[in-house]
Order: sequence, then C-alpha cells, then structure tokens
Amino acid sequence: MMNVVKRLSRLAPAIRTTLSPNLIALRFASTPSITSIPSQISKENVLPTMELDKLYKRVELEMRGIDAAVLLSYSWFCVAAASHLGIEVTKNWALRKAEKERHTLLRCVHIYKKHKVQYEIRTYFRFIHLQRLTGSTCDTYLEYIQRNLPEGCALKVTKIECQKLPDHITPPTVE
Repeated sequence: MMNVVKRLSRLAPAIRTTLSPNLIALRFASTPSITSIPSQISKENVLPTMELDKLYKRVELEMRGIDAAVLLSYSWFCVAAASHLGIEVTKNWALRKAEKERHTLLRCVHIYKKHKVQYEIRTYFRFIHLQRLTGSTCDTYLEYIQRNLPEGCALKVTKIECQKLPDHITPPTVE
C-alpha cells in the first residue's frame, strides 16, 4: 500500500489533485500498517480511474481555397505532417474543376441596362482521408495543421468514431 502511495504521489499534478488528501498524507505516516489507514479511504480513492482514448476509423479533411497553388502546397504540408506523426493517409485528391459563382451587376444603377459587369469567384477543393487514429493523436495533428492554415483557405474536419456496441445488441449465435 505504501509503495502505491509513493508511486501515485510522483505522478503528474493533474492526477495528484484527483487523489484524496488523506491518501497523500499516508506517505508521511510513521507506521505503514493497515491500521493507520483512515476509514474514509476506499478502493475508488486509491487508484484514479483512467479515461480511455477515443478511436477514429477515419478522419476526413476538406480544404477550400481561392488559389489552387496555395491549396496544393497546404495539402502537401498536411500529408507531410501526417507522415511524421505516423498517421496513415489513404486518399488525397482534388476536384477536377473549381466551383464558379458568378454575379452580374449593372455599371450604372439608374439606366443603361445593356452595360453590365460580371464578377466570378472560384473555389478550389482538396480532400484528405486519414485512417485509424487515436483521439490524442488526432487532436494534436488537427491543432498543428489548423494553426498553419494559410490565408484564403478553409478547413472542414469530419471524424468517424469507433464505438462499443450497445448492451441490448447481442452478436448472433452460431448453431
């Protein structure tokens, strides 16, 4: 019991604060016998509960930009960052044509309807699919690439999480 207290008290401050103050006080007790343990300490206070990390089957990155060259460079950056973290990139592609949005305006508001001006906004897309990620790796990777997002680009992230089957669903029995 005393060894457990010594090991737990050396852990990170976040874990130390979750421990009971009475448990940390045990470290400084003069006699390490069972009788010196206060009665309010139970098994739940001795070992902190560990939260399991999430698992993602696939993470889809959709990048939009107004300049195709900047978007291509940013996608290369994202793939290089994923390879340095050991993340598996399964797909990396772009749409063939840009999405075009046209606006037609009159040059003069009052008359001359035949004198019009057309403005066009082109939006380029790139997509990256990442496979089999843990929650901590995914958060680290996404924070890194979002901090380095260039001007004129947008990033949309879709995560597909693996979850445990509910208790009311049972696997089929083989007869």
